[in-house]
Amino acid sequence: MKIAIIGAGNLGLSIAKGLIINNTYTDLYLTKRNLDTIREFEEYKSVFLTTNNNEAIKNADILIFAVQPSQFESILNEVKPHLNEKHVIISTITGFPISRIETQISSDYSIIRAMPNTAISVAKSMTCLCSNQEGESKLPIAEAIFNGLGTNLIIEEELMQAATVLCASGIAFWMRLIRATTQGGVQMGFDADVALKMSMHTAMGAASLLIEAGTHPEEEIDRVTTPRGCTITGLNEMEHQGLSSSLIRGLNASFDKINEIAKQ
Repeated sequence: MKIAIIGAGNLGLSIAKGLIINNTYTDLYLTKRNLDTIREFEEYKSVFLTTNNNEAIKNADILIFAVQPSQFESILNEVKPHLNEKHVIISTITGFPISRIETQISSDYSIIRAMPNTAISVAKSMTCLCSNQEGESKLPIAEAIFNGLGTNLIIEEELMQAATVLCASGIAFWMRLIRATTQGGVQMGFDADVALKMSMHTAMGAASLLIEAGTHPEEEIDRVTTPRGCTITGLNEMEHQGLSSSLIRGLNASFDKINEIAKQ
């Protein structure tokens, strides 16, 4: 696959790293205004850097846009003359619906929205996908790309805002939980680096149990709680302090904010 990533910022580079790790391309073009910050990518085979979006688009079949929402319309107008029916357009732009993209370039193109998270750089992203009618037949291409970079799920576009909060913003929420358990470990006597390692791998183990066993979180909680034990005592104290309600309120606050951004 000949792929161009338009906008090699944090997310764009995370996608690029995942593609390189999995060798999921024949040619890979990365665009950025200042190439000095991404020169290390030149060492990889068939990876090309350019400041010219049109050059990248002319040499690619799959176009992954990872620019700021405020820049997207002007970039679409810039590249529109160079688009053709072979192109599969994949947008990772937060709060930018397919209908708005179609307004800029027409509905005749295969347009797919993808919402990955930064774990894509280590091939562990949860990526949600949706498309316009023209792009439905191209969804397997997007699935092939993002399955190599983690896990993907096809959803209705009306749920993409919520998916952004749960999966993309969710990385930050889980990082905060891991940091908090690390701090607790330090307070109990562990060195910070030891507590962090314990917290990271415990979180990974919890998720792996659910994924591989197909069980419900409460079922796994029941396995480690005993009457009058330390686990249930800790869980109940966390709930008394509002752990679950705080997480849910945080998710909904983020959801309200992303809907506000989408209206701008």
